[in-house]
Amino acid sequence: ELTFAKQFVIITVCLYERCKMGQYAKDTNVSPEQSLMEIRKTLTRYKATGFGIVEDSTRVGVTFDMEGRRVRFVVPLPDRDDKRFKYTSNNRYGYRGEFSEKLYEQGTRQKWRALLLTIKAKLESVESQIETFEEAFMAHLVLPDGRTMGEIAVPQIKMAYETKTMPPLLGSGK
Repeated sequence: ELTFAKQFVIITVCLYERCKMGQYAKDTNVSPEQSLMEIRKTLTRYKATGFGIVEDSTRVGVTFDMEGRRVRFVVPLPDRDDKRFKYTSNNRYGYRGEFSEKLYEQGTRQKWRALLLTIKAKLESVESQIETFEEAFMAHLVLPDGRTMGEIAVPQIKMAYETKTMPPLLGSGK
């Protein structure tokens, strides 16, 4: 008999294996700039304020204020060393094992579309009263010390499962 925990592990592994390559929008032609404009437009439609973006070569951060809270998504950009961005055979575009800028840019476009989908889904979930704003965005809420709730809670959740003890209250150390 499969217990709930075993079922959860099986489903999680299956989802991880299916999604780790980023299937959503994997063939999109929409530029990152267009996706960013759509994110901004979506956030404005839902009454977000204080929109900001920070980028470097490995990640992009999108921040906005809504419902009296600051929200921050940090999305890792594709790794240029990932084998997905190497040619697999000799062809007119490059040689086996050579880096493909075209494939890398496709991976970047996919990440931006997935971020847009994530934000839209969370906002619609709140709008449809499936969950509260805090429930939908909890991991991405920026706390007074500048860290997100996810940065604090995820290691504590992992530790709780490993040690079978409850973590201290948020920020109290108790």
